[in-house]
Amino acid sequence: MKHLIAIALVSAAFSAPALAAEGSSCHFHGNKPVAEATVVECAVQRKAQLVNSGKLEASWQAVKHDKIETVDGKKGKEWRLTFKNPAEKDKTKETLFMFYAPSGNFIAANFTGQ
Repeated sequence: MKHLIAIALVSAAFSAPALAAEGSSCHFHGNKPVAEATVVECAVQRKAQLVNSGKLEASWQAVKHDKIETVDGKKGKEWRLTFKNPAEKDKTKETLFMFYAPSGNFIAANFTGQ
């Protein structure tokens, strides 16, 4: 019986898809680059999480991304998304930068762009 359970677990692990599909969770496996639209959607979701957790003020909720570009990061190319919030009281925090791996996984968010 133990062997049947072990075989079933191994089969399930290797039969699952290796990559997350667009429209699913924003956690991806493998190194296949994702579409720009997928990265934007993941950034919007992450921004909402930051607002809900209180790390960003509520005024950020409605802010749409301003720009998306690829930049050279510490480990190679990265997506950098820029969100600008003119309603932000602290002008040093008026621009939010979010970084994603080419595969779509979140790397970091900050107000410096670095």
